[in-house]
Amino acid sequence: MTRYTYFLITLFMLVIVTACQDFGELEQNPNRPSTAPASLVLNGVLNDLTERPWSLEHRQNQFWCCNYNYYGTNEYWASASLNFMTLKNIQKMEEEAKRSGAADVNPYSSIGKFLKAYFYVRMSQRVGDVPLAEALQGLDNEAPGYDTQKAVYLQVLNWLDEANTELGQLIAANNLTLAGDFYFNNDLTKWRKAVNTFKLRVLISLSKKEADTDLNVKARFKQVLDNPAQFPVMSSLSDNMQYVFNASVNLYPTNPGNRGFDKGRYNMAQTYVKGLTDLNDPRVFVTCNPAKAKLAGGIEPDDFAAYVGAPSGEALDDMTFKAGNGQYSYANQKRYYTTFAGPEPGVQLGYAELCFNIAEAINRGWATGNAETYYTNGIKASMDFYGIKDGVAISITEQDNDEVIGSYTPSVTNYLTQPAVAYAGNNVSGLNQILTQKYLAFFQISGHEAYFNFRRTGVPAFHTGPGTGNGGVIPKRWLYPLSETVNNPDNYSSAVQRQFGSAGDDLDNELWINQ
Repeated sequence: MTRYTYFLITLFMLVIVTACQDFGELEQNPNRPSTAPASLVLNGVLNDLTERPWSLEHRQNQFWCCNYNYYGTNEYWASASLNFMTLKNIQKMEEEAKRSGAADVNPYSSIGKFLKAYFYVRMSQRVGDVPLAEALQGLDNEAPGYDTQKAVYLQVLNWLDEANTELGQLIAANNLTLAGDFYFNNDLTKWRKAVNTFKLRVLISLSKKEADTDLNVKARFKQVLDNPAQFPVMSSLSDNMQYVFNASVNLYPTNPGNRGFDKGRYNMAQTYVKGLTDLNDPRVFVTCNPAKAKLAGGIEPDDFAAYVGAPSGEALDDMTFKAGNGQYSYANQKRYYTTFAGPEPGVQLGYAELCFNIAEAINRGWATGNAETYYTNGIKASMDFYGIKDGVAISITEQDNDEVIGSYTPSVTNYLTQPAVAYAGNNVSGLNQILTQKYLAFFQISGHEAYFNFRRTGVPAFHTGPGTGNGGVIPKRWLYPLSETVNNPDNYSSAVQRQFGSAGDDLDNELWINQ
């Protein structure tokens, strides 16, 4: 047989073998997994959800400021980062749970509905309309249409109701097969409380739409309060949805490793500090150091006048100069820079906020109940978060060397009876008290919630000026990311025109929920 004949036979056999083989199999990389446990995917999604303390968000909440231009400014954002990749992972988590044999309703699918609601609220709160009904279809629809913000919120509320119902069924059936959850250690009972607590956050964020009959926010809120067995909510700090830091892997954002770099580059903001000192609030002694210039001028460290924050709108050169001269307070160096695990967890959704949300709803007439009790419980919960107790002295330390230079013995009882703090009733003054205390309780937790509440209510007033950028105006929204203008231009343009008309995609446009 000739060499040419051998060649033809070999070629013929290769064609037959190739024709019988699935090219999809050839595309698979044997060194990369094509599946993953649902628990592993959940873990990644929860990491994406986490917003940490001492971050850029909290400069924009006007809790603290950057005074060193090389490392940052106090200006606000431009475009948003959207979470469609995370939403795709939630979808994958649900698929992997089913692939492993789970029923149609299972812990991952139910928590998945909460997570989808959470991320869609996060996105819509920033930009407005976003793709939802046609989203996450991959190559089947590479240019999804945008749902209106109202449609997004209606779907969010439906998901939350479904998640609550399904979690109740799973708990009753003892179907508790969940893993990968570092927030609640796989406790579905706590997840169910988080679902309904978040629902109340969503509903209160829609206060300007209380007359909308489709959203029906007042009746939905009242239904939760009137039916605690059907809609359980958080009942103490132990129910908080919180990220716990540790000294080995998940380090607290401020710690001994970065103290030398960061301690002088960030000082406290006036919106937060003055909110405390105007009320003789003992939380200032826990979270702040006294300003060095005030101490040098003879003011005692246990005097509220010793604590001064910088206006967030101040020109950065002026802030740098004043901070360097000791005119501003810094974050409590001993509390926040001496342990790698940090002094407290990073709360994403918490009991104190819930109390204030319920107090606000009652103040607005959405539900019956004692707004003062919820308002007071919210303040007490925030004090407890910092370990502030009646008669237990708070040590006051010097900024640079952590030397104890004084102490303050608080009385939470006396604090609550001050005329400026004692609840003024279900009126505008009482509402402002609730909103002010909620802002103070948001210090370094819950992402941009302090800003979102300011944007909705105007309380407390945020400082503006050259330091905040945007022409000295606090932005009302984020811009859509550039990728939307490039990859989905027609639907992007249609959504912008529908929402903002000739104003276009602008930072100063009012979102539908706040109109």
